[in-house]
Parts: sequence; C-alpha cells; structure tokens
Amino acid sequence: MSRSSPPPSSTARNPLDQADPSAAVPRRAPLARVLNLRLARIVRWLHIYVSMLGLGVVLFFSVTGITLNHPDWFGGGRELRSEYEGRLDRRLVEPAGEGEDGGDVDRLAVAEALRRAHGLKGTVADFRVEGAECALTYKGPGYSADVVIERETGKYTVAETAHGVVAILNDLHKGRDTGPVWSILIDVSAVAMTFISVTGLALIFWLKLRRRPGLATALVGVLIAVLVLVFGVP
Repeated sequence: MSRSSPPPSSTARNPLDQADPSAAVPRRAPLARVLNLRLARIVRWLHIYVSMLGLGVVLFFSVTGITLNHPDWFGGGRELRSEYEGRLDRRLVEPAGEGEDGGDVDRLAVAEALRRAHGLKGTVADFRVEGAECALTYKGPGYSADVVIERETGKYTVAETAHGVVAILNDLHKGRDTGPVWSILIDVSAVAMTFISVTGLALIFWLKLRRRPGLATALVGVLIAVLVLVFGVP
C-alpha cells in the first residue's frame, strides 16, 4: 500500500511571502544624490573627450613651449638669406598724381606680381608708398621678405630671410605673423585647456579619498609658481 504525500501544512508559507517587502521594492535614492551622480558622469565625460579632442594642440603648445624657451638647444638661430633683383611693369608703380607721394599704386597687383616672380610667402605686413619708391614687407612664421621698388624705372630688390623649422614652430606658438585663422585656433585651444583644467579640478570633489590630498597638491603647485614669480623673476 503506497503512502500518499502528507497534506500541506497550514503553517507553510509561500517563499515570496517570507521575503522582506522592502527588498522586493527597491528603495529610491535621494534626488540630490541622483543629480550629483549624473553631474559627475557628465563632467567626467566632458573632461575625457575634450581632453582627447584637444590632445594634439595641447601637445603642440607643450613641446613648442620648450623650443621657445630654449631655441639654442634645437638650432633655432639658423637662417637663410637670399637677395633678388628684377623689374616690374612701370605702370604698376610709376608716379601718376600730384603731391609728395606721386599718387597711390595698385598695392594688391604689386604684391601678387612680386609673389609670383619669386615665390614670396606670408602676408603683406607693411606697404609704404613714397615719392620715389615703394617699400613693402612680407611676413610669415619664421619668414620675412623686404622689397624696395624704384617707381620711375620699376626696378626692385628683394631681401628674403627664412629661418629654420624651430623658428617657425616658435612663431606659431606665439601667434606671430600667423594670420587670423591660426589666431582663432589659439583662442579655442586656450579655452579648451582652461575647461580641461577646471573639469579636472571639479572631478576631485567626487573622490572622497582623494579630495584632500588632491587639493593640497594643487595648492602646493600654485604656491610654487607664486614663489618662483616673486623670488625668481628679476
């Protein structure tokens, strides 16, 4: 005779009934903490990707800061001088008006004619028209060319000076004779580096174990810079 299974005890409970009701429904974190964590994620994301976006520019200005401070270490004093002579169409520069300057000239036509003739670089930084001659200067990073033109004959002389790669990099670092587009890039990179520094500083406040030593280290760095400025700069 087989035994039937005993009837379920009236005291037995469903496992779900034994669970803690508070564990079945997750507790919500306080709103302030949720917003704080989301802000931390956003700041960290911005810090990482702005750093990556500006990595090349930051690296460029870091390296050229060394070459600018120590140009002799990298042969920054080298230069190549060249002189040319030629003759322009007299109609571009000959005096055609009254007064001491003999009338103005087509400056763009003159500058481009010289550029085509000798492959001159840079932009025209100065163009002076006088009674007997015209004088103009081309400027670019690590480059300059001075031209003097006789207005009566169209004869001219060109004195061209080209510096080495290090001088070009140093001028790019300083933004000297680099044009408006590069100037905008310098401004954008400066803003990006400021943003990277500020977000990096902000992130330390979310790291409780690193907050105090991190802020102390930053303060020491600022104090060192101030002390060098006060006692090390004549």
